[in-house]
Amino acid sequence: MAFLSKQAGDLPQKSLWQRLKAIALTDVVVLARGGVDEGSLERVEQMLLEADFGVPVTLRLVEAIREQAGRGKIRSADEFLAALRVEIEGALRAGRHDPALQLPIERPAVILVLGVNGAGKTTFIGKLASRLRAEGKRVLLGAGDTFRAGAIDQLKVWADRTGAEFVGGAPGGDPAAVAFQSIDAGVARGVDVVIIDTAGRLHTSGALMDELKKVQRVVEKRLPGAPHEALLVLDGTVGQNAVQQAKIFSAAVPVTGLVVTKLDGTARGGVVVAVHEAIDVPVKFLGTGEQAADLQPFDAATFARELLEA
Repeated sequence: MAFLSKQAGDLPQKSLWQRLKAIALTDVVVLARGGVDEGSLERVEQMLLEADFGVPVTLRLVEAIREQAGRGKIRSADEFLAALRVEIEGALRAGRHDPALQLPIERPAVILVLGVNGAGKTTFIGKLASRLRAEGKRVLLGAGDTFRAGAIDQLKVWADRTGAEFVGGAPGGDPAAVAFQSIDAGVARGVDVVIIDTAGRLHTSGALMDELKKVQRVVEKRLPGAPHEALLVLDGTVGQNAVQQAKIFSAAVPVTGLVVTKLDGTARGGVVVAVHEAIDVPVKFLGTGEQAADLQPFDAATFARELLEA
């Protein structure tokens, strides 16, 4: 299944490559003589910024294209496309980039899920539970998002749907207590994976981020070595705000992986590259819809190809 797909009913949109090709590579004579000129590169830069690659990544990509064009390696639109694809994949493979979940052999593995309200945190947990259940694992969901109306019930629906076990506290209760109880239950019941939802919080609120640190401390105290994964869920449609969220969350707790949701087209897909580079954390999953199957393990080569698909 494609990483980047349009929602049903959307109007057709030009891919990033179609826009780059149409705007930046119209001068066939320039291509034939030496690849791309400065005017073309400026327009490429603008397109990449509009696609949410962010300034640092965009400047590096453009410089790489300039260098290759200067050496005569880019003399056609196809060569330009191939070069940009390689550079994007390389950016995603830089630093910490292993997309596999790092779960211990000893049970239970504990996954903490973080993110602001509206990013798709609870839905991601349901999709991940569905995937793990399909692998034959026994899963327990802990409803630690006690502050958002309906979050506990929403997670219970996902538990019932996927056949996962469930621990939920009272609305408005202490999220850290729910995390502790969830691990307690996971140990007692011999489950394979405990996935703990956390209260959605504005990343600009110091008090709420302190609460998240408390959850982290309680999890570590209850089960040394846990959480084995702390996955940050980001809404791919919010652009560079996702980068800011990632920086603040990763400063508060040790984020181990990124989940980028709502990627329903290539127009803003550059944010995946920007966030990975900003905090040097691997992208683990992409979410493209509401169904359990709409959760894709991340692959840098596939993503770079689809991002620039003609």
